[in-house]
Amino acid sequence: MGLTGALVLTACSGDGSDDSAAGPTPSATATADSGGGTAGSDASTAPAGELEGSWLTTADGKAVVLMVNGGDAALFATGGTVCSGTARERAGTHSIRLKCGDGAEDRASGTVDSVGEDSLKITWEGSLGTETYTKAEGGSFPPGLPTEGLGS
Repeated sequence: MGLTGALVLTACSGDGSDDSAAGPTPSATATADSGGGTAGSDASTAPAGELEGSWLTTADGKAVVLMVNGGDAALFATGGTVCSGTARERAGTHSIRLKCGDGAEDRASGTVDSVGEDSLKITWEGSLGTETYTKAEGGSFPPGLPTEGLGS
């Protein structure tokens, strides 16, 4: 959890004094509302249990953390991107749906290609394409993850 806390703090830029420039911060209420659909459609989906935990990658020199807890998902990237949403399994396919406070949509919707004990591969809709994440255990970076020169 120490790593998660450090990355969350790293993901936030500035001192918070200009909240209007940063946009709205996602909340638990926004997460519940961002799942889309009605109670009837939720009955046909289940939280994505295999995805449970914290997953790390780097993209364009920035650290990206995807956290899944039950059906909730959150993503943080250095530079200030903060997103929240859902992780679901439906008909054997895992999907991630996120809404970012800064309006970024490159990781708004993704399909899980594979998930293993230590690796998660997601294809995001749009130009971002496929990202491979490594599972974080015990509050430390996983071995082999490039961390030097990560942007802020």
